[in-house]
Amino acid sequence: MKRISAKNLAAYQAKRKFDHTPEPSGKKKTGHAKRPLFVIQKHAASRLHYDFRLEMDGVLKSWAVPKDIPTERGQKRLAMRVEDHPLDYAKFEGIIPKGNYGAGTVMVWDKGTYVVSGESPQEALKRGKIELHLEGKKLKSDWTLVRMRGLSEPGKEPWLLIKTGNSISALSARAADRSVLSARGMKRIAGSQPRSWNPK
Repeated sequence: MKRISAKNLAAYQAKRKFDHTPEPSGKKKTGHAKRPLFVIQKHAASRLHYDFRLEMDGVLKSWAVPKDIPTERGQKRLAMRVEDHPLDYAKFEGIIPKGNYGAGTVMVWDKGTYVVSGESPQEALKRGKIELHLEGKKLKSDWTLVRMRGLSEPGKEPWLLIKTGNSISALSARAADRSVLSARGMKRIAGSQPRSWNPK
């Protein structure tokens, strides 16, 4: 088992009240696969976006992508770096109740493993250019994350998610709205549980 670093998750935990949200606290030990995982979560918060997450150093390094994931070679999407998330967040699907950070419906949109070309994921992250091959249930191709130089502000680090390698076929409307975890669409997930959470 790989123990999660409390330091890495301090920002994540500070933004959440775990007696008011079903999100994982990150305090549990989590197994570590031979190949690192990636997960993309469709997140209907104040604005619909996709959360792109890569397992690294016992956490999920995370970016918020305001539009859909690019599928045509050369397409670019803004990807804002956000706080690290715990590994067990890769299984989180449901509702973050109103009044909580990131309130809205979350779907596990895609999940699988990834490899980085030519160097370790940690070295690529530090360098600011992560050349990825994703092997997911929906996405099986190449993308690159590139940090945008000179534009970072405290708490804000803009990157670009670029489709590299060959273009891939766009998903059908049905596949684009299906969880790889539960096969549910966003409306079913939104209606599946209470919008409040208080386990006390």
